Amino acid sequence: MEHIEVKIEEEQQSERIDKVVTSIESDWSRSQVQNWVKDGMVTVNGKTVKTNYKCSAGDIISITIPEPTILDVEAEEMNLDIVFEDSDVLVVNKPRGMVVHPAPGNYSGTLVNGLMAHCKDLSGINGVLRPGIVHRIDKDTTGLLMVAKNDMAHESLVSQLKAKTTTRKYKAIVHGVMPHDKGTIDAPIGRDKSDRQKMTVTDENSRDAVTHFNVLEKFNDFTFVECQLETGRTHQIRVHLKYIGFPLAGDPKYGPKKTLDINGQALHAGLLGFEHPRTKEYMEFEVPLPKDMEQLLDNLRRKLG
Repeated sequence: MEHIEVKIEEEQQSERIDKVVTSIESDWSRSQVQNWVKDGMVTVNGKTVKTNYKCSAGDIISITIPEPTILDVEAEEMNLDIVFEDSDVLVVNKPRGMVVHPAPGNYSGTLVNGLMAHCKDLSGINGVLRPGIVHRIDKDTTGLLMVAKNDMAHESLVSQLKAKTTTRKYKAIVHGVMPHDKGTIDAPIGRDKSDRQKMTVTDENSRDAVTHFNVLEKFNDFTFVECQLETGRTHQIRVHLKYIGFPLAGDPKYGPKKTLDINGQALHAGLLGFEHPRTKEYMEFEVPLPKDMEQLLDNLRRKLG
């Protein structure tokens, strides 16, 4: 373990201990430092303190930096579609059928396994099974994900998601012909009491959820839409579109059994925008539809003709 000692200067008088320690190293996050203080890894004049301790000039801060957690998840070489990467952030285009992170009973073949082989530096805020993962998309949803390579980046990206300043646009093929060209679905989502593996629109134990949609093309029995997330609840787009009567094509959980021939829901996270954690520059990335969704659209267009 590494040990650091810092003396508090006059200009740091009355600042909180967690703020002072976080400012020492740019890759240390506030939440990470607060955990160190709680665990007694940070002392003032040889004594443990609380995270809200106000520093005095002349205080000697001693910091014991814990060894990084050894991950139980094994790195696996994969041909990942990396759209962007620097020392803080990575943006990846996830294929259909790939789970984002390991879970009990499913420790291999996930995006995290591939990321660990691609780069050794991933943020540790989410623990052993989900290093670097800031947000998720479902196994059979394709498209863009942002990944944090250190805790500073992780904290920044999570705060942007909470503040609703990121841009996340999805394209989807749904059952039915939508009568409106655009709209907003504002309906709270919670766990389905009759099926714990499903989410549903409910007022009980729910969280606010808002999805904006814009119709791109209409077909005989289907509609091609773009959805923009304002919030990011589990299965949000799938639940919201079912709620208004236009479930996703190919969705085994929320859609009809008789559907288009696609292996999983026709949903693609095609556009992702966020502020870079270090440079503060707004960055936006876009990837085309996967081939199977393009093929479905071509088939639907031919039937119209």
